[in-house]
Amino acid sequence: MGFGAANIGNLRRQVDDETAAGAVAAAWEAGVRYFDTAPHYGLGLSERRLGAALARYPREDFVVSTKVGRLLVPNPAPTGSDIAAAGFDVPDDLTRRRDYSADGVRRSLESSLDRLGLDRVDIVYVHDPDDYMDQVVNEALPALCKLRDQGVVGAVGAGMNYWQPLLRVVRETDADVVMLAGRWTLLDRSGEPLLAECLARGVSVVAAAPFNSGLLARTWPADDAYFDYLPASPEVLERARALARACQGHGTSLPEAAAAFPRRHAAVASVVSGIRTEDQARTVVTRATVQIPEAAWAALDEVVAGWAPPASPLGNFGGE
Repeated sequence: MGFGAANIGNLRRQVDDETAAGAVAAAWEAGVRYFDTAPHYGLGLSERRLGAALARYPREDFVVSTKVGRLLVPNPAPTGSDIAAAGFDVPDDLTRRRDYSADGVRRSLESSLDRLGLDRVDIVYVHDPDDYMDQVVNEALPALCKLRDQGVVGAVGAGMNYWQPLLRVVRETDADVVMLAGRWTLLDRSGEPLLAECLARGVSVVAAAPFNSGLLARTWPADDAYFDYLPASPEVLERARALARACQGHGTSLPEAAAAFPRRHAAVASVVSGIRTEDQARTVVTRATVQIPEAAWAALDEVVAGWAPPASPLGNFGGE
């Protein structure tokens, strides 16, 4: 399991410094050694908090990934909060400027290292390049590959909610890894073509957002549950509840099955879940260690066979 650090960047609501540090410490104590962040998360707050929390541990003992594609620049018209613009409960003295150029990638990484307090990161993803794919394929990723080949970073790739653009990344660049959010989960398995291609080409997959924005995080999905960062539709909610019933019938729970599901595919190297508190950290790791009976998998597969969630507009993923 990996620690998704969007929540300690105040995604949707604030947490204080002590809570954020406690979440990282609890995850470490539970055995987590991979931590993912991004400048986007809390306008740099996530990177600063994560770097401070990891400073107590030997650098060679953990893996950190961050992302490029959004430069943080002074905001010419701050409103006082980033909630409306991007969903993070932080002051908006800074704003995000998209930049997928080679120079922008290098400047973004340099700034991230400064906020993290590190001299290197292990993985760099191009973040949410939905409308910039030509530039990403021809400029951003080649620049990152050069940094990788020079030993500045360990591995490079791209991360986003949609699997189709990532398929292009895998086919047209020398990426090592892709992070796919919400498209390879117990409920939404639409990313399977990407995973098959990654397996064939030796590209690792990090499956993020295994609980689909919280829909699969409870034993019984609530009426007000979210899916893909928006309120779940009645159709999606009913399918999630059908999965919950199947879990109950086979001695397991929906969150346990959701945490375990992505690892069923051989291309998946890690599962990253958003973590906000100490209790969440311990719960996520506990769920990931539960063995799901084969009969349960068969019943769960039957629930979603031939079904795909309706298309919906997506926000910028934070790993829940």
